[in-house]
Amino acid sequence: MVDVRLPPASHALTVTVGARRLCIEDVLRVAKGEAGVSLSDAPEFARRIRSGSEYLERLLAANGVVYGVNTGYGDSCTVSIPPELIAELPLHLTRFHGCGMGEYLDDEQTLALLVCRLNSLAQGYSGVRWELLEQLVALIDHRLFAVHSVGGLGRCQWRPDAAVLRRRRADRRARCTLWRSAPEGTRCAARVGPDAARLAPREGLAIMNGTAVMTGLACLAWQRAEALTRLCCRLTALASIAIRGNRGHFDPRLFAAKPHAGQNEAAAWIFADLHPDDSELIRLQDRYSIRCAPHVIGVTRDALSWMRRDIENELNSANDNPLIDGDAELVLHGGHFYGGHIAFAMDALKTAVANLADLMDRQLALLVDSKYNHGLPQNLSGSLGARATINHGFKAVQIGSSAWTAEALKLTMPASVFSRSTECHNQDKVSMGTIAARDCLRVLELTEQVAAALTLASVQGVRLRQRLTSVRPAALLPPVAAFMQRVADHSGFVDEDRPLEAELREMARLIRQNYWELYAHG
Repeated sequence: MVDVRLPPASHALTVTVGARRLCIEDVLRVAKGEAGVSLSDAPEFARRIRSGSEYLERLLAANGVVYGVNTGYGDSCTVSIPPELIAELPLHLTRFHGCGMGEYLDDEQTLALLVCRLNSLAQGYSGVRWELLEQLVALIDHRLFAVHSVGGLGRCQWRPDAAVLRRRRADRRARCTLWRSAPEGTRCAARVGPDAARLAPREGLAIMNGTAVMTGLACLAWQRAEALTRLCCRLTALASIAIRGNRGHFDPRLFAAKPHAGQNEAAAWIFADLHPDDSELIRLQDRYSIRCAPHVIGVTRDALSWMRRDIENELNSANDNPLIDGDAELVLHGGHFYGGHIAFAMDALKTAVANLADLMDRQLALLVDSKYNHGLPQNLSGSLGARATINHGFKAVQIGSSAWTAEALKLTMPASVFSRSTECHNQDKVSMGTIAARDCLRVLELTEQVAAALTLASVQGVRLRQRLTSVRPAALLPPVAAFMQRVADHSGFVDEDRPLEAELREMARLIRQNYWELYAHG
């Protein structure tokens, strides 16, 4: 256990909590290190936060009963806590929850959940002190955290004092404990004052609510899925160019007759990428994975709109139990910690994204197969002459893509229907939202791998099509040509066989980071 003294993060942008509703992009800016976070300096905001904690103090002084404050937790809510032990109760909550397993969430994921938790507490219904909000801001600014990825059914999922609040710098790991009992207060807590080192009675439950975990992960998943839909449209256009497909399949006049907004959007992006002068038909109707691509991608595009609504509603909700309304002097016991909306959104999103993986895998299968790719070399090999017999181009890449797709499809089983009754049947119906969100991120990772494979293959296919002398070279519009050049900067033309793992990994990393944003439509 060491003391950690790190300068706060320095950012040109700041997301202010307590001033307005936050959106997914606000969470992402902080999670990706593009913005810092601060608390609103509006007097009414600070007054509302303090109103809740002060009312709770008065209620306890008058011998009021509040769940998780002077009662036990969960099924132990019938157990009364003696007044002299109330102050120790939050510490015991963090101790007995010290049993998480699995990998830690990465820094981006953990920052996202911290912003979500901070913003929920900032709604003013959690009965926490202003100092706790400052402490969470310090966690974000100093990048001190550790959260297990496995261990919750959808509610309590993380322990911010998890004996291993972590921060990486220059390949050095430093660990410290932020919240400990008052006599053991460490210098880590001194950043926001010694009084903040000890959790007040309500604050143990307030900081451990697992809805923040699933919501933070959902924000990240939403952005990655949104970027994938744009990339899928560009790759569909490239695949169509490579096999000399029918541009008419994406004509706006065709899609006006079926007005799903996302479907029309996807079709318009693909249509805009296909050169109007490159319209010589080889086949009247392309196979479904090309012709119906807008219909597949459009489902995800349309679903993202209602998913944004539900994710942002949860992000800006008071999802504690109980709720403390200091102004009305009310304690409202309920179940707002239940993450059903996030769980359902993540279950739906992983299905939609897996369909993108399946679509791209089928497009790749067409490209590598000389029976369907309209004259391109088998396996998209760029080798010529006698050496063509020993070169296999993208044969293994297509096999890998099929395997990644199969795993993505397998993971579409909905997590939210697998509720488990726990904790003496007190938690007898739970959302499973964090598991759904983790599954969704894994499906996204696998789909990004498929997209990386199709990116290399489709660019190779277009290059091969341009090289053929028997047909007129494909005409490329500037955005498509620029995209292909960006890909070529990271992965060159494949003539002689070479290991492509490093190039695929790099391409998947760039896709995850939305590297192609400047070359996408919209």
